[in-house]
Amino acid sequence: MTRFELETRIAAPVPLVFGLSLDVDAHTASMARSGERAVAGVTTGTMSLGDTVTWRARHFGVVWRMTSRITAYGHPTHFVDEQTAGPFHHWRHAHHFTPDGQGGTLMRDEIDFRAPFGPLGRLAERAALDRYMARLIRERNEHLRVVAEGEAGGAPGIGADSG
Repeated sequence: MTRFELETRIAAPVPLVFGLSLDVDAHTASMARSGERAVAGVTTGTMSLGDTVTWRARHFGVVWRMTSRITAYGHPTHFVDEQTAGPFHHWRHAHHFTPDGQGGTLMRDEIDFRAPFGPLGRLAERAALDRYMARLIRERNEHLRVVAEGEAGGAPGIGADSG
């Protein structure tokens, strides 16, 4: 199983960043490069506890579908989404939001995933998937940072720090 964490500082208040992180439209915009879009479940607007969304996207030249559910939700400090159907043997993404002490937000992502196909999947994780998934989350977070700081009138340039 692969596990990684990323931290992103955003010059916008916690409730705004929390809400954007649950917004299907913001997620779709952040993943435009892979053509990701919501095709079932909640397909627009903000998700909450128990909601599901099915994403369709192209990664590694292959079209994938993944359904995830919001399995934990504590406004505005955290939520968890977990795959219920899709390409991974296991996918869990915990999102945490804390004040940064300067009016902004420290957003922390904890991602645990396991590729299918046993030993071959573990090899794929080590060879490429772990870096690829971390890069996708960083791109998503950078998009959310730009949008949130624009909405909050914050100073751009704080940026994302990977951990």
